Amino acid sequence: MRRPCAASFTDKALKAEWDKVVDKIKLGFALLLFIAGIAGFYYLRDSAMVIRVLSVLTGIVLAVVVFWFTSQGKQFYAFSRESSEETRKVVWPNRKETMQTTGIVFAFVLVMAIFLWMVDAGLLLAVRYLMGQEA
Repeated sequence: MRRPCAASFTDKALKAEWDKVVDKIKLGFALLLFIAGIAGFYYLRDSAMVIRVLSVLTGIVLAVVVFWFTSQGKQFYAFSRESSEETRKVVWPNRKETMQTTGIVFAFVLVMAIFLWMVDAGLLLAVRYLMGQEA
């Protein structure tokens, strides 16, 4: 006699394995649709460019729709939604803060450029001196 607990565990494990297999099939099908869209672009080389581009876009849209129904697609959607919510929580700088930060960055870049130019010129003089080509 089987215990109900063991049976449900086995059923859950089998379902999880089956879901993984189905997801892999869906992902493979999505990849094939994407490749078919691109192949259609080259297969229809004698057709108008609009039709060729529509072939690629159709392949991409169908691949995205199939991908959407995989567990990875659902995870990506959840991640996108959470990222969007986090972006709304960000306190963005106002115009004054942005201008001040930009000014500091430009000033730092200018100072570093002058410093590196001086180091380069000093090294050039040192190399010329060492090679006997005094300037």
